[in-house]
Amino acid sequence: MPKVKDTSKTKDNERSKAIGADLSYNEAHTALQLTLSALQATDLDVEAMTGLYRQARAYLDRCEEILANVEQEVMLWQGGDVEVFPINDLT
Repeated sequence: MPKVKDTSKTKDNERSKAIGADLSYNEAHTALQLTLSALQATDLDVEAMTGLYRQARAYLDRCEEILANVEQEVMLWQGGDVEVFPINDLT
């Protein structure tokens, strides 16, 4: 008999990823900090902790996505015609 795939976890993961999808880096970082603070509360039940963890993970993923995009842009600039100057040379 084939196994029935549990889609509830998949749907929860998709919803969690959509939480921070349109946030800027600063917004996602602030939301991550607030969510981590809420996770430190000692009176949370397991379901609340799980939900907060998923939110925190989504905000962290968004921050990492933005940083990866910035890193990619910098690498393209360094390989292109744009000359990159160290910060000390700008002063």
